[in-house]
Amino acid sequence: MTRALLVAAVLVVVALYAVLSGRWVSSDPGWYDALPKPSWQPPPWVFGVVWPLNFLALTVSGVAIAWTRPTGEALGFLALLVASVAAALTWAHAFYVPHDLGRAALALVVALLLTVALVVVAAGSLPWAGWVLVPYAVWMAVATSLALAYWRLVPEAA
Repeated sequence: MTRALLVAAVLVVVALYAVLSGRWVSSDPGWYDALPKPSWQPPPWVFGVVWPLNFLALTVSGVAIAWTRPTGEALGFLALLVASVAAALTWAHAFYVPHDLGRAALALVVALLLTVALVVVAAGSLPWAGWVLVPYAVWMAVATSLALAYWRLVPEAA
């Protein structure tokens, strides 16, 4: 696989992540607004700031690794990126479309574990790229704690 194809794959994965999660998150805003919120729920504007930065971090680190590292390293990063994005998208769909909070929480636990592995792999391949992903991993930990709290707070979801 050429470097250009690896870069294109990273760009496609991150773009799909942004588009699909955005579509599902906005599919039923009234339902989400009515949910009881955990006490540590950030204000709505934080989500609008954090998510573009997360997508930028994934893009920058992914493109740098795809472009500069040996093919095997880049493919390993790409495989983890695809798996972590798939788990995160499973959360977005499960949470916002069928409102399956248990499945959503489980998906985010998996996404968090895969994200931590992604940071470790990125850091081992290109140290600064790993550091670029640390805030994303922290956000995924916050999101996972929120998903678990929603599952607990909404009795019919438990």
